[in-house]
Amino acid sequence: MSNKKDYYEVLGISKGASEQEIKKAYRTLAKKYHPDVNKEPDAEAKFKEINEAYEVLSDPQKKATYDQFGFAGMDGSQAQGFSGAGFDDINDIFSSVFGGGFGGFGGFGQSRQSSNAPRKGQDRYMQMNVSFMDAIFGKNETINLSVDEQCSQCLGSGANSSSDITSCPRCNGTGRVVTQQRTAFGVFQSQSVCPECNGKGKKIKKVCPKCHGEGYEHKRVSVDLKIPAGIQTGQQLRVQGKGERGVNGGPNGDLYIEVRVGQHQYFKREGKTIYISIPISNVDATLGCSVDVPTVYGDVELNIPAGTQNGTQLRLKEKGVPDIHGGKTGDQIVEIKVEIPKKLSREEKELYQRLSKIQHSSTESVFDKFKKAFK
Repeated sequence: MSNKKDYYEVLGISKGASEQEIKKAYRTLAKKYHPDVNKEPDAEAKFKEINEAYEVLSDPQKKATYDQFGFAGMDGSQAQGFSGAGFDDINDIFSSVFGGGFGGFGGFGQSRQSSNAPRKGQDRYMQMNVSFMDAIFGKNETINLSVDEQCSQCLGSGANSSSDITSCPRCNGTGRVVTQQRTAFGVFQSQSVCPECNGKGKKIKKVCPKCHGEGYEHKRVSVDLKIPAGIQTGQQLRVQGKGERGVNGGPNGDLYIEVRVGQHQYFKREGKTIYISIPISNVDATLGCSVDVPTVYGDVELNIPAGTQNGTQLRLKEKGVPDIHGGKTGDQIVEIKVEIPKKLSREEKELYQRLSKIQHSSTESVFDKFKKAFK
């Protein structure tokens, strides 16, 4: 018991965290440490620790018990009542012994949620790599999963027929048993999981021949996914009912697939905007020209005005990423990279020399104008 970490510390939250904060912390950590994603040696143990903490803190009654009694209240030692103690108010006993009232249990004698009630399974998380172009245009993808699904023959009961299911004689179908212990204050009652039915509250005379009494079948299934156009890294796809199996015949949790979009050799993406850099000569930048610029939709003619400077950005409207919600498509930004030749032919060199003489004879050079600013 002493080796266990505080559940709030496991999820990295404060004791006053809201239900939403608890759920958000769990989802973040579950994605990080799920054994299907994280291959570190201690990932599986960490994942189980996270699930154990969430199972308690997400249940208001279990959380209240844990807040008042710590781990002692989680191992079948949840206080249920006193008798013959000689106190007028049952809360006085708990104030004396534990330093707090009986409010953590919602009041003496109130019914607790049965441990054999159907419960939805935990959600599962995995990642999927999607190419740059598939994220732009969307695609249909089929993935293969291992999943525990409700047995089609017994519908999760684990029995051969409904007549083969009887109430557990030890706990009378509640899934829990009450034990008593004499203390200095009288008789202390505690509740724990029934050891005969393991908390299910039922006994099966003849098990289902298909699932051998498990209530579920382990299957390898194919799931068709629709990757929407415009999806980006970090967004999730939800597959209903493909998470961890439910408890006591409850439904499976869901599967959340986080998308990781790959990079492109030339295109860069920021949200719905695509960026690309294109090289042009200093002559074309000076005189202006028209070029066919690559886009994800094919080449598009772009007019580059005379006198364009290095680093100038020009916009191609609606040549970017589609809006995943059906809104306006983004733009493509074309950055101009003016290239200065490192080697010239004899004819090119002569032409540049003539151009230089013309510029110096008719106007001040760019450098001369720069120098004037220091005088």
